[in-house]
Amino acid sequence: MTATAIDAQPSTSSAQSPIANPQRNIDPQHVWDLIIGGERVVPGDTYEVIDPNTTEVVGHAPEGTAEHSRQAAAAAKQAFAGWRDTPLADRCQLLGAAAELLAERTPGWVDLVQAETGSTINVAETMQVSGAFIDRFRYYSKPIDVNVPVAPLPSPATALAPAALLGGYVIRQPAGVVACITPYNFPLTNVAGKIAPALAMGNTVIIKPAPQDPLAVIELGRTLNEVFPPGVVNVVNGSEPEVGSALVDSTDVNMISFTGSSPVGAKIFEAGGKTMKRLLMELGGKGALVMTEDCDIDKAVQGIASVWGFHSGQICTAPTRVICHRSIYDETVEKLSAVAAFLTVGDATKRDTLVGPVITEVHRSRVEEFISSGQKDGATLVCGGERPDLPGYFVAPTLLADCTPEMHVVREEAFGPVVVVLPHDGDDHAVALANDSDYGLFSYVYAGDTARAFDIAKRIESGNVALNSIAPHMEAPFGGFKMSGVGRDRGVWGLHAYSEVQSINWPA
Repeated sequence: MTATAIDAQPSTSSAQSPIANPQRNIDPQHVWDLIIGGERVVPGDTYEVIDPNTTEVVGHAPEGTAEHSRQAAAAAKQAFAGWRDTPLADRCQLLGAAAELLAERTPGWVDLVQAETGSTINVAETMQVSGAFIDRFRYYSKPIDVNVPVAPLPSPATALAPAALLGGYVIRQPAGVVACITPYNFPLTNVAGKIAPALAMGNTVIIKPAPQDPLAVIELGRTLNEVFPPGVVNVVNGSEPEVGSALVDSTDVNMISFTGSSPVGAKIFEAGGKTMKRLLMELGGKGALVMTEDCDIDKAVQGIASVWGFHSGQICTAPTRVICHRSIYDETVEKLSAVAAFLTVGDATKRDTLVGPVITEVHRSRVEEFISSGQKDGATLVCGGERPDLPGYFVAPTLLADCTPEMHVVREEAFGPVVVVLPHDGDDHAVALANDSDYGLFSYVYAGDTARAFDIAKRIESGNVALNSIAPHMEAPFGGFKMSGVGRDRGVWGLHAYSEVQSINWPA
């Protein structure tokens, strides 16, 4: 589609939104649109977004093109200078206004994101939309000074200049135009964690949501354009790779913030090098959970169970590799098998459902292939593995024991409710098994002695390690080692991630 064929309309009227009125049901015939330079852009083509829970149509997503991505990049570049020069306090004030506007529309957000992601209603309310989503904007609505004075330092005399005392200041400048390419598992929460610090630092953004569930993200872009100046927040979408590839290739885009698989991240890394893109990447994970012989087994099992079926295992930080001391191995497997029976699989809209569907039929088949490959390689299927008799794309929580490090199901991320258990014979062996992975995003250590747990954690090649707990620290830097990514965000680290460091010196 050429630029002249694009139907552009103002994007300021929330009355045109199918979720602006929380009491209104989502219209499956509604066609969402792109947002470029503050205007609604309606491509000629669309595709259906399917509810993973029912396989029914949620709505029609816009089928954008590479040309739309190039136009969005140009619009973001044009808006950059004015937004960069807007005082920090004013930028943050608009972030706060955006948070309040989003909070007013929370009921509609929950309905939409629950329908297109297949989240259980509990996950949709607590992790997809509520605090985890809106609080990202609230956090960065408070101005944070990230500039640092440098202590005066004498400079030696030269043939052209006498000795002098030099002062200095290190300031952080915005990276420029940031393309935010987001995943399907937590579309709103993830994109909020990208664009809120990026906007606070003075960047303009282009959002490219995952094609499986882009509707809530497009709606987010519409809402933000009621608050921010035109061109500061743009949204493009499409089911073909060309839409994202055009952003990576564009000379108008200065930075790529990507969350997704390691293979795709590697392609972005390579392609972005041609124009020296700044990169922030959160990629795949295969979280190791080490259990020592003196750990609280029940506490560890409870932690594993809390994430095992959480969003059907579609979470990159999940402890899917349980590395258990051989002396407590059988007891751990038995208790994990017992707790699996309480992970209720069913209709994601029911309050008592703990495990909903995975995102698509294609992904369900992929998860099932992981389980099958584990059995073929010699793992014991303790529980799960079957396909629930339900209309959506469901996978039962599955436990594989007697696993060995070389198995495909042990080495690669299934991104589903699949847990594997390996035995270890001591701390050194446990650390070796944990590190025998291409990934290093989030790992866990359960031990009776905290000092011992801390020592093990320091030896694990992982960007994040939790001790005797599953909970992350939301203001600690987040990111991965090895194939799990590049860079860190969250908290003040998010401001660092979306900025360049500039040093300015002068005679003191």
